[in-house]
Amino acid sequence: MRPLFGFILAIALAAGCAHAQPSSAPASPAPAPTSPGSSESKLLTADSSVDEILDALDQRGKQLEDFTADVDLTDTDVATGNDSKLIGQMKLQRLADGDSRIRVVFDKKVVNDKTKPDKSEYMLSRGWLIDRSYPDRREVRRQVLQPGQKMNLLKLGEGPFPLPLGQDKADVHKMFEVSKLATGKDDPPGTIRARLVPKRGTQFEPKFKQIDVCIDPQSRMPVKIETIDPNGVMTRTTELKNIRVNTKLSDADFQLPPIDEKQWDIHEQPFQE
Repeated sequence: MRPLFGFILAIALAAGCAHAQPSSAPASPAPAPTSPGSSESKLLTADSSVDEILDALDQRGKQLEDFTADVDLTDTDVATGNDSKLIGQMKLQRLADGDSRIRVVFDKKVVNDKTKPDKSEYMLSRGWLIDRSYPDRREVRRQVLQPGQKMNLLKLGEGPFPLPLGQDKADVHKMFEVSKLATGKDDPPGTIRARLVPKRGTQFEPKFKQIDVCIDPQSRMPVKIETIDPNGVMTRTTELKNIRVNTKLSDADFQLPPIDEKQWDIHEQPFQE
C-alpha cells in the first residue's frame, strides 16, 4: 500500500464512509451571502481567537467549489528524523449533486535530500479510487463506496485533509480540544497556527495524536497541515502552495492520461463491506 492511498483511504474512507450520503439525498443548499460586518467575514489576524479562526474556516469551506494547489507530502520518523517527501499537484472539486472528486499527481520523490523522478497518480471520483504507479506500470481500481453513495471531500472526517473547512465550530469543539499556537520557524510567514487534539471516544482519537494547521489569514485557506499518529511515531506534513480557488474546474481536469492496457498490470476490486 503506497503512501497517498493509505493517506486517502484511512482518513477519507475509514472516517467518512459512515457519513456518505445516499444518491436520493438532496444537495446541501448554498450558504447565504455573508454581510461585511458578520463574524464569518471578519479578517483573521495574529490576535484572532480560536472561535474566530474556526468561523473563518467554516465560511471558507462553504464558499469553496474547487481548488488547485502544488502539494508536498512528507512523512517523518520521529525517532530517527528520517523523512521522505512526495512532490506534485492536486485538484479538488465539489460537484453539484453533493458529491466531490480529487486528483493528485506526484512526479518527484525526495529521500534524505536526494530527489528522483517517481510518478504516481491517484483519483477518487464517483466512488472509485484509481491508484497508478507509472514506473511499475501498475494500476489498481478500487470501488471504495457503495453504488449511489457520495462523499464530501471538504467535510471534516471525509476528505483527505483532516480540516474543519465548512464545519460549524460547535461540531469541531465536540470532536477536538482546539488551541492557538505561536507559529514555528518553518511555518509559512504570516500564517496562524491552530492545534486540534482529538477528544476521547471520537472517531479521530484512534487516528491522530494531534493535528496542527497553519492558515493563511488573507485567503483563509490552510497551507500547512501536520498530523502525528496516535503512538507519536510518525509525523505527516502536507504543504499546499500556489493555491487557486474556484477556478471552474471541468471534467478535463479529472481525465487521466491514456495508457496501453496491454502493457500495464491492471487490477479492479469491487466494493466490499
